[in-house]
Amino acid sequence: MSTKSILNNKSITFLESYLNNASPTGFEAEGQKIWMDYVKPYVDAFITDTYGTAVGIINPDAPYKVVIEGHADEIAWYVNYITDDGLIYVIRNGGSDHQIAPSKRVNIHTKNGIVKGVFGWPAIHTRMRGKEEVAKTDNIFIDCGCENKEQVEKLGIHVGCVITYPDEFMVLNENKFVCRAIDNRMGGFMIAEVARLLHENGKKLPFGLYITNSVQEEVGLRGAEMITQTIKPNVAIVTDVCHDSTTPMIDKKIEGETKIGKGPVITYAPAVQNNLRELIVNTATEKNIPFQRLASSRVTGTDTDAFAYSNGGVASALISLPLRYMHTTVEMVHREDVENVIQLIYETLLKIQNEETFSYFK
Repeated sequence: MSTKSILNNKSITFLESYLNNASPTGFEAEGQKIWMDYVKPYVDAFITDTYGTAVGIINPDAPYKVVIEGHADEIAWYVNYITDDGLIYVIRNGGSDHQIAPSKRVNIHTKNGIVKGVFGWPAIHTRMRGKEEVAKTDNIFIDCGCENKEQVEKLGIHVGCVITYPDEFMVLNENKFVCRAIDNRMGGFMIAEVARLLHENGKKLPFGLYITNSVQEEVGLRGAEMITQTIKPNVAIVTDVCHDSTTPMIDKKIEGETKIGKGPVITYAPAVQNNLRELIVNTATEKNIPFQRLASSRVTGTDTDAFAYSNGGVASALISLPLRYMHTTVEMVHREDVENVIQLIYETLLKIQNEETFSYFK
């Protein structure tokens, strides 16, 4: 299967719609609806849980269960305090970067719909007197054009409203996908594409496949922590993003060396089950799928950890997509890496075909 044939026009239309939709941590429902609508033709059943994790299931009656997983949420802000002058101070919802906030446009989500605003910032002319102030979580603020607190509240804004950036999908130089929230709705997209390929190629799996789009990863892997107790899988293959450490100002001696365009990243870590990882490495080698390696000390910091240490231990592995500018509004990945992650997961699933393989992960 050529990587050039993996993504079609329908795939890209779905990706653009899925990325452009706001799905902040704790408020993923609208994005999950888009995802489930796309996956529906390729699965036999769905389950969802109380907090919104969505799971498409192929062969739901099979006793042996394999999960492929990405997370659906994106970083955001919460309204935390409204001043008498109508300015809004915020707190993080996930790992939002305060340094990129000044001068960004925002969407404030209210019961009345989206209210537009901007992260204001003093002009450079006024910041050059003495020591220059830098952006911090306690001095960035949102201006909605209101003159006082009452006008802000009249718009439907209150403490607890969630705030996202409106930056939308674009393609650079024909093969770089750029958007906010690629971390990690691209994971949800890639596992959806695996389901599509299995369906379109008529592949019948001898196990139950649980295509899992988890919520609340950005605040501590919480969605995966919950859904793994519901599914009780035997195997979990997680996909998330990792850093392109060739980006300026990143120390490769600390972060390792991984780069966009060089292939999926296979992680070595205590949470990664060695036999499953080696099956993935062997699959990549046999199928001529380029890949990179990354070592993680103690934890992977991804939903892999939640699956691995659940239910008495679940054989888990992590296949990452290298990404530039994580937790910004211009996250960037290479199209070929996206296609190769999809192919690697797909081909790995086809290798898990019999009871001998099942016992291999015990």
